[in-house]
Amino acid sequence: MKLVILDSETVSKGDVSLDGITSLCDTEVYGYTPNDEVADRIGDADAVICNKCLITAETFEKCPNLKYVGLFATGYNNVDTEAATKRGAVVCNVPAYSTESVAQHTFAFILNFFSRIGDYSATVNNGDWINYKLFSYFYMPTYEINGMTIGIIGYGTIGKRVAQLARAFGMKVIAYTRTPGTSDTQTEFVSLPELLKRSDVVTLHCPLTDKTKELINKDTLLQMKPSALLVNTSRGGVINEQDLADALRNDVIAGACLDVLTYEPMREDCPLFRAKNCTITPHIAWAPAQTRKRLLKVVAENLKCWIDGKPVNQVNK
Repeated sequence: MKLVILDSETVSKGDVSLDGITSLCDTEVYGYTPNDEVADRIGDADAVICNKCLITAETFEKCPNLKYVGLFATGYNNVDTEAATKRGAVVCNVPAYSTESVAQHTFAFILNFFSRIGDYSATVNNGDWINYKLFSYFYMPTYEINGMTIGIIGYGTIGKRVAQLARAFGMKVIAYTRTPGTSDTQTEFVSLPELLKRSDVVTLHCPLTDKTKELINKDTLLQMKPSALLVNTSRGGVINEQDLADALRNDVIAGACLDVLTYEPMREDCPLFRAKNCTITPHIAWAPAQTRKRLLKVVAENLKCWIDGKPVNQVNK
């Protein structure tokens, strides 16, 4: 059996091993594959594993042997699952592997914003403390998050973990979700307008769907507090980026911290590039070494189970 890995560099720069996957079958590994070369590189392969490469209906037409699509990710919007099903192909993802790292990154954003750690470190490196007459200076205001309200949009595994961390910091937790959990008595479930109105921090942990696309836009941003922080570690398309840039420029909200954008890598014309009070990291919340090792282990298990005729984590039926 032949396997093609299309974009190995999205999960490993040589620091974590792909051996658990490549040892299972004859494998061709590409570090990066442009979308217009996907079908050619898959060729007559039986299986493909990728992260963000587009596996379209045309791909299945050009690659008639393709019966398995494995993902280095939880999200699978880059795969035409309907076309896969019609071709008798199995599509498998990796659920819940990045819960700890994404929740950690969410709070790294929150703590950096309210404690101004990066800003104050920059002033020290600029020599300001050396030249100051007192033992400390605090001309940039900082805030305790204890007592603040955090509003979590999307209450899956990551949203629940963020809620746990928030409570450890003394924050009040409210959430908006399509499927409120009655067993979680510590979280108050509210409507989206109420969440936006009450929250000091709004953090996004929902999937990108037709219903959540540009959920955060001019109208919803105007419902937030002027002092509020918006955090997004889910998918960039949940936010209308031009509306957010305008809101930041006009002080509609106090700041935004984003690990994801609508188009990745960032384009030069991205409205949020160097936007006011906006911190952006390059989609790295999921990327600690321990997280990627966990991911690769499950990717290998998914492939082995499919080879054995007992697929797991299948997202299409």
